Amino acid sequence: AKRRICLSQGRFRSTVASKQHKEVEGGKEEQQLVECTVVKAVQADLISQTKNNTDAQTRKIAIDFDNTHEAYKSKDNIELLRSLLVFKLCTFDFLVDKNKELMDLSKKVFGKRLFERLMKMTFYGQFVAGEDHNSIKPLIHKNQAFGVGSVLDYSVEEDLTQEEIDVSCCLLTVGVDHREKKYKAHRQFGDRRGGVVSARTYFYADEAKCDAQMETFLNCIKASGGASVDGFSAVKMTALGRPQFLLQFSEVLVKWRRFFNLLAAQQGKSGMDALEQKLELEQLKESLTKLGVGNKDDIENWFTGEKLGSSGTIDLLDWNSLINDRTKISNLLVIPNVENGQLEPLLRKFTVEEEKQMKRMLQRVDVLAKHAVDNGVRLMVDAEQTYFQPAISRLTLEMQRIFNREKPIIFNTYQCYLKEAYDNVSVDVELSRREGWYFGAKLVRGAYMYQERSRAEEIGYEDPINPDYEATNRMYHKCLEFVLEEIDHNRKANVMVASHNEDTVKFTLGKMNEMGLSPTEKKVYFGQLLGMCDQISFPLGQAGFPVYKYVPYGPVNEVIPYLSRRALENRGFMKGSQRERSLLWKELKRRLLNGQILYKPVY
Repeated sequence: AKRRICLSQGRFRSTVASKQHKEVEGGKEEQQLVECTVVKAVQADLISQTKNNTDAQTRKIAIDFDNTHEAYKSKDNIELLRSLLVFKLCTFDFLVDKNKELMDLSKKVFGKRLFERLMKMTFYGQFVAGEDHNSIKPLIHKNQAFGVGSVLDYSVEEDLTQEEIDVSCCLLTVGVDHREKKYKAHRQFGDRRGGVVSARTYFYADEAKCDAQMETFLNCIKASGGASVDGFSAVKMTALGRPQFLLQFSEVLVKWRRFFNLLAAQQGKSGMDALEQKLELEQLKESLTKLGVGNKDDIENWFTGEKLGSSGTIDLLDWNSLINDRTKISNLLVIPNVENGQLEPLLRKFTVEEEKQMKRMLQRVDVLAKHAVDNGVRLMVDAEQTYFQPAISRLTLEMQRIFNREKPIIFNTYQCYLKEAYDNVSVDVELSRREGWYFGAKLVRGAYMYQERSRAEEIGYEDPINPDYEATNRMYHKCLEFVLEEIDHNRKANVMVASHNEDTVKFTLGKMNEMGLSPTEKKVYFGQLLGMCDQISFPLGQAGFPVYKYVPYGPVNEVIPYLSRRALENRGFMKGSQRERSLLWKELKRRLLNGQILYKPVY
């Protein structure tokens, strides 16, 4: 255990040394530009102690995101015109705010068949690949021919009425609910009512519905395996079981971590990054005994064994390992309530039925992971709301520990608009290093900001979101830089930069150039939504970078809730899409001036 912790500390020392070394050598680089259509290549001499201390000729790559010919060569002129129309319509607040009502009205006026045709000519055609796993294959193959892969997402969603929510028991518990405010059910935030976007949380009806949703994900995995050789398939945990379990498990994890922070503060170690907090073991045992958390023998037993306590300190990862055995902890452990100081059980015992529901959920997760391995598909676990996310991340972590031993199969999603994003990323990366499995992450800014803020204010708990967009940007780049440094030191880490922000993509390319990380190593991926930011995706793909479109599919009428949600989530981006519209116009005019009125992509 002592050697393990020393290795962790050494990682941070070597990172600093590497940065200082690059600053010194940076002034000696001789740059010679070789121009080509999309890629600008720069020869640079880099010295790396991690590569046998030999000089390496590294090909620096920078992408020209203004080259419209390369960005849109996969699109015909009709598709360019559709993009221009859709992006322009999305700049009008009234159309975005009332999108669902307007679509319902259009369906009544035009009838189902004409409405579906109009949707396929506009919004559905822009953002959705097709109705089923067979109809989406031509688009997937076309994108792949131009260097862009796919993350398949069966995007059928439900818009439930308030009455349906009341009877679905999706989040409601029977009897007295003793959970903290954040982890209690709240009807106002049960679906997309009143301008509040749920960002696609599934509603629990019964176990049969969960089984059906698992079959949908299995079909999505099969479609992804059949359509491409290196695809992803997206899944949501709330579809696989009763969200009440995720709520309760999340609260346990948060309380346990908060207890660690309380003990760290008693040892004068508050305010540090999560990995820097190391509790002195003997002092920790004394504190637990004084608090009356357990008897002396119980406390002594918790910290015995070859993996715990031999270094004389306990860090957050050691601490988290203590609740691997949920039953043992629930039977023995009481912790102080931070608000009132009273001792209370860490975990209320599940009923027999709740135990069955929990086990069925874990079984479904396991089936999906095994199916992904069998089909050569990587599984992307989507992030959800903060009151579900600790449990979702923990379950995803358990899958990674099992299935990411040989290569990255399971990817977790980290939302960088959260104040705790860096701690979450750094702790999980460190765990993967200690246990020797492949870390896989998708970094996003986040889609649930308005709902999270409204819910925190309404119910009365601390807002979990960074104060502004600039703070979120800093958090995103901080998390990204940490993972990139981990890749530089340990090639087992992998990250998908899921961003529509051109500056973030350029930041990533710059970091890859600094560390001599080639796109052919396929450690850093890029991701954008289908129908958005083609000027980023396709130049990256054609330059050899692994880049993916998030590809939704499903029947037109059943995907309408997804389109409605995306319109609200991305309203800020769409209103600021002037650059993308100008690039589309530029390419359209270029084609017309060159006589390419009937331009068709060749692949």
